Amino acid sequence: MPEASVNPACERHTVAIVGAGAAGTLTAVQLCETAARRRTPLALVLVDPAPEAGRGTAYATTDPRHRLNVPAAGMSCYPDDPGHFTRWLCRHGEPTVRGTDFATRYRYGAYLADTLAQAVVHAHGTVAVHRLRTRAKACAPAPAGGLELRLADGDGLLADSVVLATGPAATTGHWAPPRLRTSSRFIGSPWAPGALDGPLAEPAGPGASDDVLLVGTGLTAVDLALSLDRPGRTVHALSRTGLLPQPHALSPAPAMAAPEGLDAPTLSTLRRAVYRHIGRAVRAHGDWRPALDSLRPHTARLWRSLTPEERAAFLRGEGALWNTHRHRMAPVTAESLDRARTARRLRVHTGTITDAVLRPGDPVLLTLSDGSLIRAGWVIDCTGPGPRPEDPLWRSLFGTGAAVPGPLGLGVATREGRLLDAEGRAGLPLFTLGAPRRGELWETTAVPEIRVQAADLAEQLLAPLASRRRPARRRPLDAHGLPLSTHAEAAAAHRTGLERVLKVRAGAEDAFARAVALDPGFALGHAALALLGHECGADVDVPRALADARRCARERADARERSFVDVVTRRVHGEGPDNGARALLGHLAAHPADALALAAAVPTIAFSGINDLDPAYALNLVERAAPAYGGHWFPASLLAFLRQDQGRHDEAADLAGRALAAEPSSGHAVHALAHVHYESGDHVRGRDWLDAWVSGHGRGAVHRAHFSWHIALHELALDDPEAVRRRWFAQLAPGRVRGVRALVDSGSLLWRARISDSWRGPVPAADVLDSVAREIVERPATAFTALHAAVALTAAGDLPALRRLRDHAAGADAVQREVVVPLCEALCALVEERFHEAARGLDALLPVLGRVGGSAAQREVVEETLLYALVAAGRCEAARRLLDTRLDRGHAPRDRRLLASLPE
Repeated sequence: MPEASVNPACERHTVAIVGAGAAGTLTAVQLCETAARRRTPLALVLVDPAPEAGRGTAYATTDPRHRLNVPAAGMSCYPDDPGHFTRWLCRHGEPTVRGTDFATRYRYGAYLADTLAQAVVHAHGTVAVHRLRTRAKACAPAPAGGLELRLADGDGLLADSVVLATGPAATTGHWAPPRLRTSSRFIGSPWAPGALDGPLAEPAGPGASDDVLLVGTGLTAVDLALSLDRPGRTVHALSRTGLLPQPHALSPAPAMAAPEGLDAPTLSTLRRAVYRHIGRAVRAHGDWRPALDSLRPHTARLWRSLTPEERAAFLRGEGALWNTHRHRMAPVTAESLDRARTARRLRVHTGTITDAVLRPGDPVLLTLSDGSLIRAGWVIDCTGPGPRPEDPLWRSLFGTGAAVPGPLGLGVATREGRLLDAEGRAGLPLFTLGAPRRGELWETTAVPEIRVQAADLAEQLLAPLASRRRPARRRPLDAHGLPLSTHAEAAAAHRTGLERVLKVRAGAEDAFARAVALDPGFALGHAALALLGHECGADVDVPRALADARRCARERADARERSFVDVVTRRVHGEGPDNGARALLGHLAAHPADALALAAAVPTIAFSGINDLDPAYALNLVERAAPAYGGHWFPASLLAFLRQDQGRHDEAADLAGRALAAEPSSGHAVHALAHVHYESGDHVRGRDWLDAWVSGHGRGAVHRAHFSWHIALHELALDDPEAVRRRWFAQLAPGRVRGVRALVDSGSLLWRARISDSWRGPVPAADVLDSVAREIVERPATAFTALHAAVALTAAGDLPALRRLRDHAAGADAVQREVVVPLCEALCALVEERFHEAARGLDALLPVLGRVGGSAAQREVVEETLLYALVAAGRCEAARRLLDTRLDRGHAPRDRRLLASLPE
């Protein structure tokens, strides 16, 4: 982000954020993205002397022992995209990270900085972002309206509104005797640059004490205890309670619902309800943590419901107990502390300091309230934030009455994040979030709370600007006459993406990405990207695209667009027993001309379609929709595919021919014709015609490898193993094909070639698996992908991974549970050469195999595996019957050879 030493252009509404740590960064991210979605011009100024945004005090530490105290799954910048941080870690050098892991604080700072940088780039043109590497010293109303910040470098900054993201207040050291507080042996701000140079230096000389006393036993003390731990040193930690933070569980227990009775009118009633709830958690799970975690969404409301006297009583009685159990440390951190305590390098004391004796050259001699003595080379204040912020900026606000202390003297007085003045009014456009809102919310210092506050602040700050938007123009249309809630340039890119999807040609993902880059608030563009990433293996961050689509749909979309976003959401999340099929069919009934929805509903080459969609119903669906397209070739290409699936090959060929006459690049029509040739046994003509198309009009096909797979199936059926091998290496080997396509086409072809004696030597199935993300192989999103993952793992003989896939399927949607799980068990038996068992399992699956989606030719791999198992089990009569059935469907020299090779 560019630095600025002058005020931003006055034409834009200006928001100044004082503080660029976590709270300021999260607010800036939300403002950038929300303004960009709404096309609201904005000037955003970040005021902070730090060299890099995002780190603040908490995330600047480079010590790898300093871990987050919330698992990665809870640290996303976005309330509606909880996996964002985990995915970022996977993309930035930690591919095996899980949501339950605890990342280092420094890595999280890098994540915040990178997320802000991405938000600034995507908002370019709408939001002008500036960084001022200085401090704000004072804030006052500007004569012409708004606010003026006085900066430490002597400049002034005019802003329409100001967000004070200053983080927790500094410690005050009020507990320390005056002579200790002014000593060079006292460290009042341990996170200040260079503050720990003394304690971190080499061990002291003979006669000097290398020991350290940490006053406070919270999370700050935990981090410092880890950094200062070394042989020969004792780190003492002292607090009134002597309580260290509790650790997170190694394996989190199942989530619990919050208890009833949370609207209790008194603290005593609420206390009883909570303790009973904790007792139930311990009895049910052997752990109190799920009970406490279930209270998190309700904490602010409960705090507000208490009287000031009850809040004070809670702080006196349960405040410390709540903090140590609510703000926990990572398990690995707890293990390190336990080792240090066992070795007596860490000693925890209960009490306070009553006296300190300091002599030049000697360690500090400290007397505790229990009469014990501690000799320490340094005393470090780890008591946590003071009751209210005390830096010059806040002092100026308190001095003018623009800010007043919050309830019980905690933080500052606010209402929904806006500062209240001495009269209890929200007079100035001054806002804050995070730690300064402790008095209002109590729980407000962790990222899961701050990110929600940041999103709410963005809404508050931008809502008044809605009326300033340019008047709405006539909306552009897609290629089939449906209006689009975007501008002409983004609509043109969307039309290009849709056309490429319908033709099954490459470039759709890039076109949709261009559409949302031109208009970040375009819901359909984000939803299309999410759909392509989920179903077609496109390089898309699907949860992020889906979260963007849902945000945009709430802000700017018509009923049809909101309905489509809902359909994609259900499809990605697998919601309901039908994976959103009912919602998709309802959408198409209301909007038959929505071509992308129609393509997603019908199982063809582009999408997996709707599981369990009756072929007759699918046919009726397309026929009812066709009039809305005014003779366009697309419905005819879908009808061609559905007709061939019914075995009505002549009608399918005629429909495909008509579609191809209108659009020679129509991938759906080509796909239908490829199936017509294969299913009817016309392998020579099918091979030659499809080979010519792939070399001509099919050069830009996004699923070109799938068409090559179809050619290879013809060559396999023609019993031409050398042609199959040449085709595989030239067009289907990893490097030429990657991702889901490699799994579905390359992997299945290898296995079919091997089990039909058409591939001599070991098959390179491991190469195929290496070209596919492990997440896709072992935790696939759809049953169709899961089937082909199981086949590829069987070809590679990878039993452990096959069992992991089975375990995943057991917890996935109904089709995976009921079809993929028994398939994996049968294939495990096959790998272990339990052929009779494998044959029984595979045979039982044939009647229900259609539920996984895809075409009959794709699912045929299971039938061919059954044939292999029957022969290996010596069940030659059953194998002969199966081969006779296959030959009745269509002529295939390979099947003739296999039949002739069976013993009588």
